[in-house]
Order: sequence, then structure tokens, then C-alpha cells
Amino acid sequence: MSYTNASSGSGSRSAQRTVEFGRTYVVRPKGKHQATVVWLHGLGDNGSSWSQLLDNLPLPNIKWICPTAPTRPVTVLGGFPCTAWFDEGELSDDGPKDVEGLDTSASHIANLLSTEPSDVKLGIGGFSMGAACALYSATCFVQGRYGNGSPYPVNFNAVVGLSGWLPGGQNLRNTMEGSHDAIRRAASLPVLLCHGVGDEVVPYKFGERSSQILSSVGFRYVTFKTYQGLGHYTVPKEMEEVCQWLNERLGV
Repeated sequence: MSYTNASSGSGSRSAQRTVEFGRTYVVRPKGKHQATVVWLHGLGDNGSSWSQLLDNLPLPNIKWICPTAPTRPVTVLGGFPCTAWFDEGELSDDGPKDVEGLDTSASHIANLLSTEPSDVKLGIGGFSMGAACALYSATCFVQGRYGNGSPYPVNFNAVVGLSGWLPGGQNLRNTMEGSHDAIRRAASLPVLLCHGVGDEVVPYKFGERSSQILSSVGFRYVTFKTYQGLGHYTVPKEMEEVCQWLNERLGV
């Protein structure tokens, strides 16, 4: 496992404020490198904790890239600064409110994947706010552009979101309408969403609603898994099902 530091702009046409991202932890494949998956941590966490968990999964042909979000004031925490992929207040179906923050993180993720071999399949996943950022990146891929209109350069083969939500889900239907390319890409992109019914941080209804919105705008391969009694954390059964799903979707 190794790590690097990086900075990123927001992928916009004009210069934006530079955001300092934390360490990126890389888990090298133990077998043949067939897929690379970027995995995004939750609010206040870092890439290290997830890289250790992912390193122990029985997926020897996947390379995992686990970046660390920038430290920024977060509205839902009363402005307290911590690692966050974007700023977030109270969860709602509206928004996203911090498009610049989401675009900056999506651009950073795209940069991390820009040097991967062309014959390697690419995936993105995350937990909580990381899942929200992963789903936002997936919608950027499907639409072919960031929220600010700049071209999005990465092609994804699989998306995983644990205990998360879809930022700006209500607006997605409007932006997808009339775009045949976006509908075509959405129709072929598999998405796995998992959520605990007992989640007290990101309520279950947001995961369920995200699944419904994605399906309604043309994502044909959305799998939504419900876990009774599960709060805002992951359990071995959930990760086992993630492994099985990634095996099937990425052929690893």
C-alpha cells in the first residue's frame, strides 16, 4: 500500500480556487490487474481506514485507490472543519447546493484514474458522503459533463454506494431529458446501492429514493439492497455482497 498527496481544481473552464486533498492510499492487486476502483470515505474520515478493509477483500484482481477529502468547513456541523468531499447542510432532494465542491472532487477522482491502462475496467464507490460523491461522478459520466458544463473524461463500468444519497436527484430528470447519449450510457451502467433501515445519519428513505430516481431516468441496472437493523456503518454480510456484485460486473 502506498500514498501520494495531490491538489485539484474543479474541472472548470476558468481558474478556480485550488483545494488541497489529503493522502491517497493505493492497494495494489495481488493477482492480475483487471479493474481499478476509486473508493471514497465518509464525512470526517480518511482513505486509510477503508484501504485497510478493502485490502482484505477476496478481490485479488482489483486495484483500489482510496483518496482523502480536503478539510473544509461543513455546514451540517455548524461550520466545523473536517474532511469532506463537498459542503452539505440538511439532507434534502433539492440541490446540490455545493456544485463547485462536488465538481472539484469529481475532477480529482478523474485525475486519479487518468493514467490507468486502457484495458482495465474502472469503477467508483463509497460510503455515506463518499457514496454521494461517487453517485455524482456517475451522473457526470452519464451526462458527459461536470455540473459546470466542462467535459467529463472518465468511463465507468460499475458504481457502488453504501449508506449514501444522490445529490440533486430531483434535477437529474431534467438534465437527462433529450440526451440520447446520456440515456444510452445510463442504460448500460450497473449501480449497486446498499442501505440500512436503522440508519440514523443518512435515513433509509434517501437511499431508497436515490434508487428510484436513477431507475426512473434510465439506469436499467440498479440494484438496491436493504439491511434490517443496520445503522450508519457496514457489516461483513454487506461487504460480501459487494464483492459478489463486483465480481459479476467487472469480471474479476
